[in-house]
Amino acid sequence: MSEREELKFSDSLMAFINEWKEKPGNLIMVLHKVQGEVGYISREAAEKVSQLLDIPLAKVWGVVTFYHFFKLTKPGEHNIAVCLGTACYLKGGDKVVEAINKELGIDVGQVTEDGKFSLEAVRCVGCCGLAPVMTISGEVFGKLTKEAVPGILAKFA
Repeated sequence: MSEREELKFSDSLMAFINEWKEKPGNLIMVLHKVQGEVGYISREAAEKVSQLLDIPLAKVWGVVTFYHFFKLTKPGEHNIAVCLGTACYLKGGDKVVEAINKELGIDVGQVTEDGKFSLEAVRCVGCCGLAPVMTISGEVFGKLTKEAVPGILAKFA
């Protein structure tokens, strides 16, 4: 990490890493915790995890890039997750994504230029009876129509 400032993890995150350092399966647990605190897994965070757990960076990066749960870019202030699981897709989840694209000008996996919103597609949020469903910053919106999207987004603007 020469020629750039070293990434600092919080004391609670360092305590968690130290607690898990010698346990089997520690890498995924630590990466989940890092993402929970930082919001994503940056290259710098992966390097630090590699050093702290004494695991090759290639293995850490391999895990981060294999599992879709891990984000490689900083999410927007308000992360939008649209369910595209079977029930939601059949009831118009793809139309919800199109409406968000039209409204914010971003596709799945992107962040608005101002960093306010990010968009991701997920496979299930456990609310199939409310299909199609999206969450924004953890708030659930169900039985969506593409027409409802602009009004919902306006609440977070």
